[in-house]
Amino acid sequence: MLSPIPVTANGTPPVFYDDGTHHPEQGTLLGFWLYLMSDCLLFAVLFAVYAVLGRSYAAGPSGADLFDLPIVAANTALLLFSSITYGFAMIGMQAGKKKQVLAWLAVTGLLGLGFLSLELTEFAHLIHEGAGPGRSAFLSSFFTLVGTHGLHVTFGTIWLVTLMVQVNKLGLIKENKRRLVCLSMFWHFLDVVWIGVFTFVYLMGVLP
Repeated sequence: MLSPIPVTANGTPPVFYDDGTHHPEQGTLLGFWLYLMSDCLLFAVLFAVYAVLGRSYAAGPSGADLFDLPIVAANTALLLFSSITYGFAMIGMQAGKKKQVLAWLAVTGLLGLGFLSLELTEFAHLIHEGAGPGRSAFLSSFFTLVGTHGLHVTFGTIWLVTLMVQVNKLGLIKENKRRLVCLSMFWHFLDVVWIGVFTFVYLMGVLP
């Protein structure tokens, strides 16, 4: 009699390697890489839209009139430092130091919240000045691009807090290490996207 084909929890056949073992973490990481690639396409479209509409001011204010570069630079520094602190958390994970991981994750979360706070303050100021997303095509594309990135940081921060609870409760088990690696890729990805936003939107936006 033929033995039944084994399946995973979602009903798909598992992947087996040369040693005959099954490594679900490889599938998880591959799936997450595919997700990041889809996010790359999303931001590529948003950047393209901004490139087309970024000079359509409709007789309204331009980036040079609105952007406060020192504030944006401070916000950029917060996000860059958050990637560094997350790197320290990963070093702690490799060393098996649970408390160190939790401490650096907490610092990363605080830096992420600081970034979001400054971004929301900027949005509120622009809307108060009458430069909301409905004022011009430039502002619509600006709010869409920067706001989409901000939403990703928000979800990343929520994920980070959830993962802190899991690590605190279960420790640095294999599953939590895999989740830490996935969140690390996501967080650094947001950092790279923001560098593009800072350069393409803010720095180029203040040029005449």
